[in-house]
Amino acid sequence: MAGGKAAAVAKKLTKSSKSKKGTRIHTKVHFYRPQTLSLERKPKYAKKSVPSKNQLDHGIIKYPLTTESSMKLIEDSNTLVFIVDLKSNKRQIKQSVKDLYQIECDRVNTLITPRGLKKAYVRLSKDFDALDVANRVGVI
Repeated sequence: MAGGKAAAVAKKLTKSSKSKKGTRIHTKVHFYRPQTLSLERKPKYAKKSVPSKNQLDHGIIKYPLTTESSMKLIEDSNTLVFIVDLKSNKRQIKQSVKDLYQIECDRVNTLITPRGLKKAYVRLSKDFDALDVANRVGVI
């Protein structure tokens, strides 16, 4: 038994504790940080408490404009005038007019008034009459 212990100790002493790789030869001047393990995030709570609402949900068209100049446009150039949401674009205005009033429009022109409201001039196609649509909407 004593011989077995001595052999084990001798074996341990002859075995080097250093690795057999040796020192690394650096060929580059700059040190590049090695890639480490990147774990997936596991948040304790959501970043947003409430999901953001779609812009089409709260209504792009606020109200139709009923001024004298807008009435003249209805009669002369088959155009309806609306006050719309400031962040809406022409495509959204065209789509919401189609959804709300079931009418096709040729083009939409927009401007932002000095009061900070967005005004949309909606030119209706030849199939629809602006006077009839204005009566249905309640402008006239």
